[in-house]
Amino acid sequence: MDLNSASSIVLRVLTQATSQDTAVLKPAEEQLKQWETQPGFYSVLLNIVTNHALDVNVRWLAVLYFKNGIDRYWRRVAPHALSEEEKSTLRAGLIANFNEPVNQIATQISVLIAKVARLDCPRQWPELIPTLVESVKIQDDLRQHRALLTFYHVTKTLASKRLAADRKLFYDLASGIYSFTCSLWNHHTDTFLQQICTTDETAISNSLERTLLSLKVLRKLTVHGFVEPHRNVEVMGFLHAVFERLKQFLECSRSIGVDNVCRDRLEKTIILFTKVLLDFLDQHPFSFTSLIQRSLEFAVSYVFTEAGEGVVFERFIVQCMNLIKMIVKNYAYKPSKNVEDSSPETLEAHKIKASFFTYPTLTEICRRLVTHYFLLTEEELTMWEEDPEGFTVEETGGDSWKYSLRPCTEVLFIDIFHEYNQTLTPVLLDMVHSLQGPTNVDDAQTLLIKDAVYNAVGLAAYELFDSVDFDQWFKSQLLAELQVTHNRYKPIRRRVIWLIGQWISVKFNSDLRPMLYEAICNLLQDQDLVVRIETATTLKLTVDDFEFRTDQFLPYLESMFTLLFQLLQEVRECDTKMHVLHVLSCVIERVNMQIRPYVGCLVQYLPLLWKQSEEHNMLRCAILTTLVHLVQGLGADSKNLYPFLLPVIQLSTDVSQPPHVYLLEDGLELWLVTLENSPCLTPELLRIFQNMSALLELSSENLRTCFKIINGYIFLSPSEFLQVNAAELCKSFCEILKDITTEGQVQVLKVVENVLKVNPLLGPDLFQPLLPSVFRGIISGERHPVVMSTYLGIIGRVLLQNKSFFSLLLNQVACEFGQEPDLLLGHVIEMWVDRMDNITQPERRKLSALALLSLLPSDNSIIQDKFCGIINISVEGLHDVMTEDTETRTFKDCMLMSISEEPKVTEEEEPPTEQDKRKKMLALKDPVHTVSLQQFVYEKLKAHQELLGEAGFQALMETVDAEIVTQLQDFLQGF
Repeated sequence: MDLNSASSIVLRVLTQATSQDTAVLKPAEEQLKQWETQPGFYSVLLNIVTNHALDVNVRWLAVLYFKNGIDRYWRRVAPHALSEEEKSTLRAGLIANFNEPVNQIATQISVLIAKVARLDCPRQWPELIPTLVESVKIQDDLRQHRALLTFYHVTKTLASKRLAADRKLFYDLASGIYSFTCSLWNHHTDTFLQQICTTDETAISNSLERTLLSLKVLRKLTVHGFVEPHRNVEVMGFLHAVFERLKQFLECSRSIGVDNVCRDRLEKTIILFTKVLLDFLDQHPFSFTSLIQRSLEFAVSYVFTEAGEGVVFERFIVQCMNLIKMIVKNYAYKPSKNVEDSSPETLEAHKIKASFFTYPTLTEICRRLVTHYFLLTEEELTMWEEDPEGFTVEETGGDSWKYSLRPCTEVLFIDIFHEYNQTLTPVLLDMVHSLQGPTNVDDAQTLLIKDAVYNAVGLAAYELFDSVDFDQWFKSQLLAELQVTHNRYKPIRRRVIWLIGQWISVKFNSDLRPMLYEAICNLLQDQDLVVRIETATTLKLTVDDFEFRTDQFLPYLESMFTLLFQLLQEVRECDTKMHVLHVLSCVIERVNMQIRPYVGCLVQYLPLLWKQSEEHNMLRCAILTTLVHLVQGLGADSKNLYPFLLPVIQLSTDVSQPPHVYLLEDGLELWLVTLENSPCLTPELLRIFQNMSALLELSSENLRTCFKIINGYIFLSPSEFLQVNAAELCKSFCEILKDITTEGQVQVLKVVENVLKVNPLLGPDLFQPLLPSVFRGIISGERHPVVMSTYLGIIGRVLLQNKSFFSLLLNQVACEFGQEPDLLLGHVIEMWVDRMDNITQPERRKLSALALLSLLPSDNSIIQDKFCGIINISVEGLHDVMTEDTETRTFKDCMLMSISEEPKVTEEEEPPTEQDKRKKMLALKDPVHTVSLQQFVYEKLKAHQELLGEAGFQALMETVDAEIVTQLQDFLQGF
């Protein structure tokens, strides 16, 4: 591509590509895509990017195309890779002049240079770093800033490389430029601190920006540029200087107003200082040892004493707390139980921690956390009143919650309390004792402190297990506090029910559950919405607990379910509705069929909620989960939900519909439980199977559920289902088996096996294209034991229940192999005997014995030759299924079933689904469960004896091991 002639053409097409008119935009994009692989294209783009007289939008688009081209075509091995000559020209042009006037484009150019540096620096681009170092010394403000910006992005990119050779190169780079970078940072920092006293906001902003960029470079060099940074005097000097600089910048924040344009950048710089410490601690805990004392003194001083008043801001407090937490929790600083096994570095760090965290210090930190940071703020209380649902979402972990101060303080409290629980337990209990009894509703401050203290007791529940008699506290005080109905007491009602939820799985006598359920019923009628939502949360924790007993809960079920439903209707926010739905789902799941009398209102409401939530896919996921538990609870009665249920399943599992991205997994689960609980196959239920073909093509992690659904249809109505779908299924399976995991292969084979179970005569014909490969797998000695076991199960069913099809299949495969059918049959029997140990399921082991015995009686020489193996498998099968009656000393086949056998269902067990009942009826027709193996062996051997005669039969029996014969005789006593 000739640069002169091409520049105007490319410029025109780029201009068209910035158009809002798609008729102009689309052809331009296609043309640019074609040029991506043309030699010289990126040189033209660079000329356009660096021509400041051109339109900004065109230059912006040019730099983006250039950046994307580096990802695709810069590597030597890439298809259509750029030539070395063009790359050399581009590298030189990129760092020729750092004078880009537009900030956004300057940032993109810096990122672009960093991408090239990742691939070429230093070997193909040794001049990059020296050029940057010289450029950041230039006095011109714009050029200096752009060079510093590029310096940062290059350093950041090179620091992120992880291969050993790349790490070594970065260590060399860091050693070479660290001293210069420190000087650069100090220079810009001092300049800023001098200018802060002036009124020139532009100069202050510029120097602060350079301070920030140089600090970003230093952060990467310090954290990633040294193997043992504590041995480098300059590195440790910089880290110690961070504390002094932090103090200076925090003091500067006093003089810069909240509305000042520099305020945000100043706070970013302060936060960056703390990130330097946090990252260094994370990457080099032992190198950080000499900084532990100073870090703790600094952080505790600003967060837990008056020193921080007027200068600290929320994100800085969060960072300081994170610093304390990382030091407290750091495993590198924890000695082994056997102190002699600990390293000297660990012992030194532990000693520093122990000397700092004295009783007075820990006590003050604990008290300040609870009585200062745990207190509900005016902002939170206002939100409670004005937006109660928003308040509960924030409290339970909304998007902004994880970045806010409250969760950080709670995590720090938990970590410190865990580490120093022997010291802090008496401190916290003393705070609890000081708040005994009901609090005056007019004493707002004491109410807030009680809320905070109860919060601490809930967070430290596991640590306080041996120190708090929670049952007594519940009966003597907490229950009474839940009954104080005054509006100002609502923070305590909410906190107490939350507190009980925290302790329910730690230490709560199950005999007290009815008292708690009574309290929950009352609180679900509380005048305050936040209290009701918190109560619903505690109810979920209670029913989820392993000590939950249905009999204790049932007297309150109707009331609770009704109140939860009313709460679901009342709340408006998507997140809150999801939460209440989840609680309802948990209740339905735990009580199962006992929910049936009370679900009418919910069943009527869910279609409306589904329609209202069209734009809220996560709420629809919660509805799907609720429907899953509803269907399980309703059992066969769930058929009444089909007018709503089946369209929901149809939409959720249709991969051509955009919502399936969110709904598919839950939709498939709902489809499955609907089939499992369906009393019969309706046309509508059959129709939604049309979605399955596309689902099987996805080959996603949901494939296992898809196969369960297919099996569900087979058990539900095999004739009707297979008549419509067998051909398409067989075609899909043949495609799937070409490229699928072993587990997926087994799932396909199990479907075929189930078809043979439900219809042994028609089944082989329906899946005839799949069966030769099964036969071939046995002959070739399939190595995977589970696959081989399934192969043998399938062929065993065909052999036992459809001999004519087995003969056809044997002849077909024999023809393929160019062998006589009898010889092939002998090879199959031989492989069957050899791989019997692959079969672990008792049903398949008995099936193998029945199938091979079904070849008898026979005068076929091949079968006679394999007679010993058939007897061995038969005796193995007898050992598997025969149990001895100790009184009568007789044997009984434990796999035999009768229609009168109904297993008892305990309270802990789920009642049988409709599919379980169908499987039971199917088993009553299955030879594995209707034919006595003992009697079958006897009859087959007797018939074989009659066919061969006594002498011939005895000659065969002599080929069997004497011990096996003895065991066989023991099993056949009485016949």
